[in-house]
Amino acid sequence: MGSNLCERLVKSGECVVCIDNLETGRMENIAHLIGRPGFSFFLHDIVQPFDVKGPVAQIYNLACAASPPKYQLHPVHTFKTSVIGAINLLELAGRKGARILQSSTSEVYGDPDISPQREDYRGLVNTVGPRSCYDEGKRASETLFHDFHLRRNTDVRIARIFNTYGPRMDPEDGRVISNFSVQALSGLPLTVYGDGKQTRSLCYIDDMLDGLIALMNTDTAGPDPVNLGNPGEYTVLEIADMILEMSGSPASITYRDLPRDDPHQRCPDIGRAIRLLGWAPKVSLREGLVPTLAYFREEILRSARTKERSA
Repeated sequence: MGSNLCERLVKSGECVVCIDNLETGRMENIAHLIGRPGFSFFLHDIVQPFDVKGPVAQIYNLACAASPPKYQLHPVHTFKTSVIGAINLLELAGRKGARILQSSTSEVYGDPDISPQREDYRGLVNTVGPRSCYDEGKRASETLFHDFHLRRNTDVRIARIFNTYGPRMDPEDGRVISNFSVQALSGLPLTVYGDGKQTRSLCYIDDMLDGLIALMNTDTAGPDPVNLGNPGEYTVLEIADMILEMSGSPASITYRDLPRDDPHQRCPDIGRAIRLLGWAPKVSLREGLVPTLAYFREEILRSARTKERSA
């Protein structure tokens, strides 16, 4: 998401300073931006204090691994990124007089007992489970943003991002679109956890960027969280069948036990985004899967060529 946002902002004429520790990002995602006027990159972990020279008008905090396999590898660092990293960026926003947007997540709702999920729903989250470092870290960061606004008058925005997909996803991301796409294109069985009846709502990257930029630039939303996602709801099995059909893969489906605390429903109520931002997603899942599958197909070919050269 970060590289696509950087590209969008640079194309619109903004000067962008990109800060990343590359824990989950890849330099090749921004290679085409390196050296372009208005873009600079710094390798840095926002858990550590830092400053930026010159004026800053807006800060997008997209930091923190969002893939369960990735954030569970280093759970303490995941939590630090959400909490200490947020504090460092909020302090920076205060010094610069900048507006700052927090990329929160639908995971703050946990395994919800209502659907769709509204912003006033407080969630059903396990504080001591395998996903807690991410879920609770993001919940804590929302609290920090709220309190910095309340006590220091920091100009904040909070986006609760639902599952987003599209080109530049990590093929080893571990989430449903990347898993199914890579498996289908490689002729491997698609791994479905549980019975596959759990639902996901999937938003194409271009729509999500429209929502994030609209939220950043609006004066109507204020500090309260805003859901950003596509309310089109699909079961995991429906997603698997669609990817098999569109990829032309003859692969089968295999079933494994559902991971602990895996949400059974995920669907955003985007009424607030529609009302305050005039935003709603435009790209259907089938439409978004066309460039996404093309991207993963090229990634698989590129990986194969690299292995051949190193053999």
